Amino acid sequence: MSEKTILQAQDLSKNFGGVKAVDGVSFSLRRNEVLGVIGPNGSGKTTLANLITGFVKPSRGKVIFDGKNITGMAPYKVADLGIARSFQMVKPFYQLPAFKNLNVALLSPRLRRLSGGRFGDRDAMAKDLLEEVGFERDSWVITHQAASLPHGYLKRLELAKCMALQPEIIVLDELFSGLSLAEVASMVPVIEKLVAQGKTLVMIEHRLKELFRIADRVIVLNFGQKIAEGVPAEVMEDPQVRGAYLGSEAEE
Repeated sequence: MSEKTILQAQDLSKNFGGVKAVDGVSFSLRRNEVLGVIGPNGSGKTTLANLITGFVKPSRGKVIFDGKNITGMAPYKVADLGIARSFQMVKPFYQLPAFKNLNVALLSPRLRRLSGGRFGDRDAMAKDLLEEVGFERDSWVITHQAASLPHGYLKRLELAKCMALQPEIIVLDELFSGLSLAEVASMVPVIEKLVAQGKTLVMIEHRLKELFRIADRVIVLNFGQKIAEGVPAEVMEDPQVRGAYLGSEAEE
């Protein structure tokens, strides 16, 4: 894992009326690191992802990506710089075939720059990406409308859309949510392959067992504040964390 910092959150805060969804959160992310973000429902995890990726503007604080201040930058500009994200609630183009869902990313200015303007066969590239995340290349699922896909495949499609951008960082917002145990078990090797390739990941998760298998380090949020940070084994032993969040889940 590289020691070079690629992302910094500095005193990030977001208020919605009188509610402090994120309250003074700071952390650094190193290149090639997998950072887990955990906490109970309503602790500010998705809001933090939205702040990093430009979907919400902070009330206070900064987001620094690769030395550049991207605070409040529009989501498409953040993506163009190299931060891709998935959504907890899947957002496919339901009327398009699964592989055509990758066209937006594969036609993006970012990919044009990275490829030197030589796109190649985008349909073949899309199918290759879907195969990487677990689609069977010769089955009906690749060519059928996204609306007809089971939830597990839609989650894989979310990941493939991120990968298509060839990003520097992938932010995964509860990629495992709504999946069966078998689906999660088959998804974990896909993530591990990305890790082996040196990808930098931020993973917001409730499935702690699987997350701790992958993450180098985790931060814990509660009521919008960061209450702990460290390697998974250390965080599990933190009394404040166990009291705030892990009390019910530590037995799973």
